[in-house]
Amino acid sequence: MSLPSNTQTEDRCHNPGGRHVAILGGSAGIGLATARLLSDRGDRVSIGGRNAVRLNAATAQLGSFATGIEVDAESVDSLRHFFAAAGALTDLVVTVTRRGGFGPFADLADTDLIGAFVGKPVAHLHTAALSLPTLAEQGSITFVSAGSAQSAMPGTAALAAVNGAIESAVPPLATELAPRRVNAVSPGVIETEWWSELDDDARDSTLAEFAKRAPVGRNGQPEDIAQAIVALIDNTFLTGVVLPCDGGLRLT
Repeated sequence: MSLPSNTQTEDRCHNPGGRHVAILGGSAGIGLATARLLSDRGDRVSIGGRNAVRLNAATAQLGSFATGIEVDAESVDSLRHFFAAAGALTDLVVTVTRRGGFGPFADLADTDLIGAFVGKPVAHLHTAALSLPTLAEQGSITFVSAGSAQSAMPGTAALAAVNGAIESAVPPLATELAPRRVNAVSPGVIETEWWSELDDDARDSTLAEFAKRAPVGRNGQPEDIAQAIVALIDNTFLTGVVLPCDGGLRLT
């Protein structure tokens, strides 16, 4: 896979891997783990996030192949600025999300369901659409949804709808945007800051219960999902795929 010709020679002098990957939500959790895996092997990464302090800290720990660009994925203007600043790309990874979303369906009318859609599927699709002018024709787009879209767990109807919206967009985008490849990773329970809205006891007991249910006997770590994302980036024969990476939790 090559960069567009106007930047190919210059960028390959700086990164032996030859890739330039933009990672929205790249300053923490799954996004940061993905950026670390790519930069450690010599790929150039441009990470985007809303929190400037956390973004700067993440960029510093990633080293010379990383650039941090402040961005709000819910703002079209901010996304346009991000892609203008990042320049020519070979691959795009979108991990942005909103926390929360568990709860009884009877209480749904009192939750910010519209905001949940704006914060994830709308943000993902806007990000992908606005990347196209600078994304290589032989490049890839990888979304990160969630295993709730493929399960039937009570209390997750809103999460299932939000993440299902992303997953359902993958096949038509894979055909419309070809030869660019479009895929998604669907994580199970991953131990990240996403769970921080629960108090310590509730978080620990919830995570322990999920770990018992998973056939692999544990919850996931951000690095598990990062490996799946990089596999989708690397395999140029994979497109239109929603890849579960959940330790088998969806089977229980």
